Order: sequence, then structure tokens, then C-alpha cells
Amino acid sequence: GSSGCAFFQFWSDGGCHLMDNRAEKRSHVAPAEWGYNQAGDLAWRDAPADSGDAAVLRAAGQPFAPSGGLRVLSGRLGRAVIKVSAVDPSRHRIEAPARVFDSQAALQAAFQAGELTQDFVAVVRRQGPRANGMPELHKLTPPLGVLQDQGLRVALVTDGRMSGASGKVPAAIHVTPEAADGGALAKVRDGDRIVLDATTGTLDVVVDDAEWAARPPAALGMTDHEGFGRELFGGLRRQVSGAEQGACTLFDPMPDPAKEADA
Repeated sequence: GSSGCAFFQFWSDGGCHLMDNRAEKRSHVAPAEWGYNQAGDLAWRDAPADSGDAAVLRAAGQPFAPSGGLRVLSGRLGRAVIKVSAVDPSRHRIEAPARVFDSQAALQAAFQAGELTQDFVAVVRRQGPRANGMPELHKLTPPLGVLQDQGLRVALVTDGRMSGASGKVPAAIHVTPEAADGGALAKVRDGDRIVLDATTGTLDVVVDDAEWAARPPAALGMTDHEGFGRELFGGLRRQVSGAEQGACTLFDPMPDPAKEADA
């Protein structure tokens, strides 16, 4: 697959040995396919001193970008993190109407039904630690990626988790406080204009201040808290800290910066 090709290219251009190049370091060489020489023994060579391709590996003094690939966003919707290293700069800022979903299955159903035909920001809430244990939301990237390839300006805002799977789609994840813990995502409605700006670090909703303050949060159905012994975990759900505090149930949580900012 593409990940295997990318790894081979990284390795062939110097790999980890170039990144940690010390005089005493030695690296395996692969004159034959699996790294054995004609005698059947592993062979050795000095680690490369220079990159074979500066587009793959380069010195620390010549970075690929002036900043790292992760940025923190904040605003009326809370605080979130976004990975921009794989996102085209033209999509670092997305402003579009919200489409609200309470599960990734609901977004998939809307995609399969052909309902998503305009620019939008997918707000997938009720996916945080207190709501349902913060599962991996890897099923969101394929449909959003298809819509983006079709020319739509799309983005994702969620209190859920993605383990590096956001790829080319701008995705504000780990939004805290989460919707199930009084977070602002519970107030978002279909059609609200959402601003996700990785350049300025903004995550906001364009709604009149008075209207926003008066708007009640949506009732979030928690039917998946019942049945199959799930009731046994009620105490842990009530005790778990937010995503920024590690989603931990063992220790007293650290202060939540997003809640302190609202206080």
C-alpha cells in the first residue's frame, strides 16, 4: 500500500539512522532483498551522513514548514486540536453551515443517502469520554474525503477522537468541554455558521451573542448507556475527566482551561 511505499522511501533515503546519525551507529544493509549478503549473513555499512532526498528527509535547520503539524483552536465552541500537516493550506480556514450528527453512523447514512451536496462543517458530538468513552472515529474520513474531492469545502468538528486518521480533511477534534459535559457543541444547530481557522487558531460559531447565551443545549440521548451491563460503568462516566485532562478516571482532574475561560 501507499504507507509501505512511503516507509521504503523514508528508509532508502536514510531513515532513522540518518535522523540519529552518530559515529558509532551502524545500520543493516540489504544487498539482497531481506538484508542478507551472498554468504547468508547480515551485512553492515555506515549510516548515511546526508539525505538521499531532501523532499523526504532534511536537516533540522531546513524544516518542511515554519511550525509543527498540530495546532490548538479555541473559541465559543471550546478548545480543540487540529492536525494540519496533511491539509492543503487553502483549506486551513473553513467557514460553512453546520450539519449536526450525534454519531458517525448518522453522518455515514446522510452521505449514502446523497444528502450532503453543499459546503458544510460536520459537527459530530456526543463522542467524548463522558458520553461514550471517546471511541475512534475513523469512519468519518472516507465520506468527508470523497466530498472534498468533489469540490466541496468541508470540515469536521467533534468532541471525539481520531488517531491521526483525519488526513487531508480539516478536523477539529477532542473539543472540550464535550457536549455531554456542558460543552457548547450541544447548542449547535443545523445551519449555524461555523468558523474553523487553523491559521488564527479560531473555532467559533457565528450566532448573535444574546441568542447564543439564551439558547438551551439539545437533549442528548444516552441510550447506549443502558443494557449489556453498561450501567456498571455509570460511576466512571460521571468521574472521567475531559479530553484535555487525559480522559482519566483514577485521579482528580486538572483544571479545564476551556471551562475556566467561560467562568
